[in-house]
Amino acid sequence: MQNVAKKQSLWNRIEQYIKINHMRYLERKYGRDVIKPALVNYGDVNNILVLRQHDQLGDFLLSTPVLRALREHFPKARIGVVVRDYFADTVEKSPFVDEILIFHEDGKKWTLRKLRAFWKQLRSGWDMAIVLNTVSHSLTTDLIAHFSKAKYILGSEHKVFAECSRNFFYNLVAPYWPNERHQTDRNLDIVRHIGVDTNDLTENMHIDSAEIAAAGKVLIDLDFQPGQLTIGMHVGAGKMFNRWPIGRFGELAQLLKERHDVQIVLFWGPGEQQLSEHFCKYTQFDPIKVPPSTIRKLAASFKNCDAIVCNDTGVMHLAAAADVPLVAIFGPTDPAEWKPIGDKFVALRGNRKSTDAISVEHVYSTLGKLLPQKIRISAELSETLDQSFHKDGIKANFDISESVLDRIDQSLKNYSKAMKE
Repeated sequence: MQNVAKKQSLWNRIEQYIKINHMRYLERKYGRDVIKPALVNYGDVNNILVLRQHDQLGDFLLSTPVLRALREHFPKARIGVVVRDYFADTVEKSPFVDEILIFHEDGKKWTLRKLRAFWKQLRSGWDMAIVLNTVSHSLTTDLIAHFSKAKYILGSEHKVFAECSRNFFYNLVAPYWPNERHQTDRNLDIVRHIGVDTNDLTENMHIDSAEIAAAGKVLIDLDFQPGQLTIGMHVGAGKMFNRWPIGRFGELAQLLKERHDVQIVLFWGPGEQQLSEHFCKYTQFDPIKVPPSTIRKLAASFKNCDAIVCNDTGVMHLAAAADVPLVAIFGPTDPAEWKPIGDKFVALRGNRKSTDAISVEHVYSTLGKLLPQKIRISAELSETLDQSFHKDGIKANFDISESVLDRIDQSLKNYSKAMKE
């Protein structure tokens, strides 16, 4: 991991050098004339390349509704996606994707054979390239889109490179709406510019029954009891301020075990072994411990759980994409922008914007509401817990679908306005 970080840092420096010293030249040399969406011959758009290799796992999963929207709008098109190698597994077996182009961020992973294969895929007749530059704007991604030789390149007008007048690699430029918006909306706003949308805004990762069964077998070997109420707890997060105190995870597990005989499956990420050890200091039983594995195996393990409790991290989006109910503890990040969309996925956030503001009781109460038939909480206790939410300034974000639909309606109005201009 350290070598990858160094390679990332080196490439970032190279990219920054180009951005600072050569962007004006690139704009003069490669700048495209902007066209209106109405001038696109969509009947000739049969090969679509989506690029999102420049952000993290959660950012990519939040963009999967774009893939769904494209498949719904272009059912017979060949749809490819450019992703980093370490989350390419998320689109494996996706019904929305026909082809995966893996871009290695670590230069050491590139062999001549891999480079030739990537170039062959990249130059295989893409009609439209779509750059999802919502969180950051990558020059590398823009260059990949450019070298694809796609007739149309679609991207956002947002995050223009310094010294540039516009995002010149694109000839279809989606407007950026400055109002507060969910990240899924931000991604969809780009394809809404060409009239593409979907009613299903949930994240997606297809896990088949064989994968779920294989993960279940591994869990059974670890003393997992099929059919018993099971809560998975992923205790890690790359950012320290996104972590709920590990002791509270342990106390919650003990509470669930004592009151409901819940089976606890403990997950953590690479380099977080000490978190699992610390967790066990707060329990009087041994949880089922599942060491770090591949993204697909982790998602398949989640599918064997009734719900997941986790931090605000990429794992939260992985569980949501696998359609597993979850309670996520948020700190500085705003759930209105980043929580997975859907009433199965609940975000808890305190008014101090700190994970420390969330108590064990807050999460326990939320699990009871998320799984009312499985975690039964008495009416009296439920009322007491509800009062604590108000007293402590805790917001439980269960479903934002109505506000999302309102924003979609506004987006369509904005699209219609843009088409008339």
